[in-house]
Amino acid sequence: MTRETGRGRSSTPPRSADVAQLAGVSQKTVSRVFNDEAYVSADVRRRVLKAAEELGYRRNNAARALASGRTRSIGVVTLGTALYGPASLLMGVERAVRDTGYALRVVNTVEGDPTGIAGAVDSLLDQGVDGIVISEPIDEGGDGDGTESSLRVDVPVLVCGAPPPFAAPRVLAAGVGAEQMARTVTEHLLDLGHLTVHHLAGPQRWYAARDRLDGWRAALTAHGRDEPPVVEGDWSAASGYAAGRELASDPDVTAVFAANDDMAIGLIRALTEAGRRVPEDVSVVGFDDIPVAAFVTPPLTTVRQPFDAVAQEGLKRLVHAIENPQADPLAASDPPVDLIVRASTAPPSPSNGRTSTQR
Repeated sequence: MTRETGRGRSSTPPRSADVAQLAGVSQKTVSRVFNDEAYVSADVRRRVLKAAEELGYRRNNAARALASGRTRSIGVVTLGTALYGPASLLMGVERAVRDTGYALRVVNTVEGDPTGIAGAVDSLLDQGVDGIVISEPIDEGGDGDGTESSLRVDVPVLVCGAPPPFAAPRVLAAGVGAEQMARTVTEHLLDLGHLTVHHLAGPQRWYAARDRLDGWRAALTAHGRDEPPVVEGDWSAASGYAAGRELASDPDVTAVFAANDDMAIGLIRALTEAGRRVPEDVSVVGFDDIPVAAFVTPPLTTVRQPFDAVAQEGLKRLVHAIENPQADPLAASDPPVDLIVRASTAPPSPSNGRTSTQR
């Protein structure tokens, strides 16, 4: 049977030998090109890739796995939720994994299941993944340290925004910088002249909620300001609305930092209904910069989380650890702080008598 060149016109899948013949190189050179090895000239690489495209050649990852001992796959453990933060980070990880040339395998956990991470990791290890990403935002252990000492993993692990939950030969941390971001938005309100800032916190079983609380508290401490009692919500606009009804009755409240945008939006609704104007009477900041934040009334001041940047850098470091097990890990950089100032924050009104000059 004669093999015809061109995508989709052959009765059998093209092989690396066919690519080598069309490009006028050896099969070893084809292998070097597809493995991104050094010492291949730009012209040869171009010819091989062009020949592969013409033939519709796809490298056999199963065969590569047998030869290398790796499956070219990365597993992700994530909470099964539609909340903006975890969902956005998962999308960022999916895009970043695609760029590395690895396959992605996702296992969702369920909130409230203390064995969720261990079971998810066991499932991924059974599938032979080369590395694991832990994007699990909740401390299911209930002891505050987030550890599961009985779990042992023999592949590199990337942990996003939480303490390492188990021992592994190499554990890499990819922080989203929530504590510094919370400190920045709190300082934004203090710099406007507010005497202190109230905090509408997220549920404290979430690591992100703890980080934002810590950042808020650190900013107040650094500026020598009083720390008001914390009101805790559940990330929903409804919980923000309930907190707003509580805070609206306190005339000393002139600035509130909500731990996410949904709660901030609910908070603003309650303040407005109670006759407290935003930002004339009470300034409000959120966290995340969800798509609707710029279109509510008033447009919400918030901080944008760098999910894509964190995922890209984290996956680059994880792949480096997978492919270079004896090398030192790549250094991590601090995520940027992107404060988005809109119309929901302003200096305190002189009529309420609560300015930083009256400490």
